[in-house]
Amino acid sequence: MQSNSKMEQSKIGIAVVGTGFGQKVHIPGLQAHPRTEIVAVYHRDLDKAKDIASANNIPHACNKIEDIVAIPEVQGVSISTPPFTHYEMAKTVLQASKHLLLEKPTTLVASEARELYHLAGKKNAIALMDFEFRFVPSWQMLAEMLSAEYVGQKRLIKIDCLMSSRADATRPWNWYARKDQGGGALGAIGSHIFDYISWLFGPVRRLCAQLSTSIPTRLDPTTGEMKPVDADDTCTIVLELADGTPCQICISSVTYQGRGHWVEVYGDRGTLILGNDTQKDYVHGFRLWAAPAGKNLTEIEIPNRLNFPQNYTDGRIAPFIRVVDQWVQGIDVGEAMTPSLREGVYSQLLMDLAHQSNEFSKWVEVPDLEDFL
Repeated sequence: MQSNSKMEQSKIGIAVVGTGFGQKVHIPGLQAHPRTEIVAVYHRDLDKAKDIASANNIPHACNKIEDIVAIPEVQGVSISTPPFTHYEMAKTVLQASKHLLLEKPTTLVASEARELYHLAGKKNAIALMDFEFRFVPSWQMLAEMLSAEYVGQKRLIKIDCLMSSRADATRPWNWYARKDQGGGALGAIGSHIFDYISWLFGPVRRLCAQLSTSIPTRLDPTTGEMKPVDADDTCTIVLELADGTPCQICISSVTYQGRGHWVEVYGDRGTLILGNDTQKDYVHGFRLWAAPAGKNLTEIEIPNRLNFPQNYTDGRIAPFIRVVDQWVQGIDVGEAMTPSLREGVYSQLLMDLAHQSNEFSKWVEVPDLEDFL
């Protein structure tokens, strides 16, 4: 018992790979968690890696993923680099039998995500996806009320995520503008939506998607030339869930004064509406309303048991710490925790099928995840 207690309290050495979102969220979140210690940081530019390591009191700095996994103190690796790097980097991490915390979208295609899922199992590595919405208090309350059948038989689910992050046509061209590098609103936002649909409402039977690009060119600051944009910035998707419920999704990153992020659930016994009309912080602004059939909506108070023990100026850090806690629990017990790469595969599969539906302008059947795996 003493040795187990000692093991449970030991620090887990983590390497942070990716220093955009990684520097804003992963580094402060991992440093705040009582069980994780950042021992290495990666940046493709070694000088920048050293600067970031020095600024955050991190002992090792690397510009090669192979060097990261070769460090003995590194037990787990968090990856928050652009999507087109995820597969190769994650594969290197898992082949070295290191634990993995991976940002969405999982990979570029579902077959790559599936390969990572099987590799993690083979190497006994605990791999977790950073699907943060599962860990936000108001979302957890929504999940509880749905499980208690507050709305009864679902009649319609409507999801809007209308943001202005790329509405400015002068925002520069980069990987986000390229479909082949995992750019676009579907990868950035749809990956989350497909995951929480599965979490809250169950599997999808079929879907039909239309993806479009409103701003066809952007300026490449490295060359001074206008470059084509082929990644989507607006997506309209219709789903039929396995239980027959229709679900409408509208995503856009180019909507000035967009209404923000909303999930509306209508049933025969009641209505639940979760919404956030802020454009900057996708955590702090969420509120939840409920109404029994025929009654007015009233705001639901989130119980203290679900609230974050500490809030941060950047609202993304608190749910990320809960993701890390889930990861640590999985490492302690040696079992994959939800949301694992299994959930990452399903989110990626639905994105692949959305692209397929858009390309052929037709409804696409969604295979059972067990069959796909």
